[in-house]
Parts: sequence; structure tokens; C-alpha cells
Amino acid sequence: MEENLALVARLRAAGCVFAEDEAELLSSTARSPAELDALVERRVAGEPLEQVVGWAEFAGLRILVSPGVFVPRRRSEFLVGLAAALIRRKDVRLSPAASVSTATVIVDLCCGTGALGLAVAAELGGGPGGSTPGTVELHSADLDPAAVACAERNVTPAGGRVYGGDLFDALPSALRGRVDVLICNAPYVPSAEVAFLPAEARDHEPLVALDGGLDGLSVLRRAASGAPSWLAPGGVLLVETSERQAQEMASAMASAGLVARVHADEEYGAAVVTGAAHSRWVS
Repeated sequence: MEENLALVARLRAAGCVFAEDEAELLSSTARSPAELDALVERRVAGEPLEQVVGWAEFAGLRILVSPGVFVPRRRSEFLVGLAAALIRRKDVRLSPAASVSTATVIVDLCCGTGALGLAVAAELGGGPGGSTPGTVELHSADLDPAAVACAERNVTPAGGRVYGGDLFDALPSALRGRVDVLICNAPYVPSAEVAFLPAEARDHEPLVALDGGLDGLSVLRRAASGAPSWLAPGGVLLVETSERQAQEMASAMASAGLVARVHADEEYGAAVVTGAAHSRWVS
């Protein structure tokens, strides 16, 4: 008991707001006192808890998280729910591939751990624990080799495929024109604001997963520009932004020929912009 109190005090002194919960999680993860001390040292040094214990809870899933890889944020669960809701609508299953396959094709670009694509697949019954194998065809990609390796640990066991490369360059050409849901959870923090991010992110997550360029939208604009040739008729691109960037991102999608819409949720503190290849996605 005294050891646990000391651990809580140590974590609280390091600025951990939920010190009691973290102490319990670290204690349950460690297999020996020496390992516990090593884990606590990493946490006190500012490493994200998810990287320390090796996993994160996201949309009801346990996602493996490797050191140096972007940690999935809870606010991104809003994008997951939105993507699943769009797919569930009866009038969106109009991909040309439907004549040869009933699978919904999901592509998760800038995938990090692979959490978002996996969560959408799970929502549709085709991911981990899904009751209907074959209902989802999942493809994930990232530029960062560490993220690719981490995503492989999460996505491959669920039946998905993972690729390394820059946005659409990473994807097999056979996916062109077949994608029903295209997720691009690219960085959207303006370069000048990266220095003001929490130390957990700034010091322990890769810059390529945080820095979105001058106004934060450089990668997302490229995704919007390239999306139309990869989307199936009725397919939709979903990206996360800040609220102040959402309208600008919607304009970028419209310029690419997509039907754009901004979605916001106060509970999650999230803004998602969708760009559809067919007007029936808009309601």
C-alpha cells in the first residue's frame, strides 16, 4: 500500500493528472519491481503513457503502440463513428466492385498505429472480433517506417494490409477507383505551433505526424487533390482538422471536385471534413 502511495505521489509530482489510474495501469503491466521502476522512469520523463505500457484503448479496441509512434487520440473516434454511419446508409453501396465483391474497401492513409481504419472495420463487423469476415477490405499506409511496423502488428492479424510510402504512392494501383472510405488522419498543426504542443507529443512523437506545414493543411490538400481518382462512385474522403481550418479544408476538397461538408462534435472537441465523390453522401 505504501509503495502504491509513493508511486502515485511520484507520478503526480511529474505532472500526471490521473496519477492513481496511471499507477494502477503501470503496476499491472510490470512483471517485476525492476520493470515497474523502469516503466515509471519513462513516464516521469514525459513519455506518453500509451507508449510506456505498449497499448492504447481506442473506440473499444486495444491498439498496440510502439515508442516513437503517434498515439491515437480519443477525438478521432468521432471520425470513426462518422465513417461507419456513412457506410451503413443503404444508398452508399454503389462501388463498381460491388458486382464482384460485397466488401467495403477502406483505406487509412497516414495511419500511424492503424487505429482508425481498424476501428471503422470493427464497427462494420469486419475487424477484430467482427462477426462477418469478408465484409471489409482494409488497407493502411504510412510514410514513417516505425509507424508501418507498428500498424502491421495491429492491422495484419485483423486481415488487413499495410504499405509504406507517401500518401497514394504507397497504394497498389488495383485500388484505384475502388475505395469506399478514404481516411487521411494527416498532421494539421501549423509548423509555427508545433513548439507549443504538449511535451508528450512534441518530444516523443515523430515530427512528420505533427507538422502540417505553413497553415497546417499542406498534406491534407495533397490528399484531397489525389482522392478523386481513388474513390469509388459514392466514396468519401474523411479528414480531421481544427475548427478554424475546417472551412479552408472544405474549399480544398471542393476545388478537387468533391462534395464537401464540415462536421463538428463538442463532446469530442473534434472537427471532420468529408469530401464525397457523389452528392448522395450529403444530407
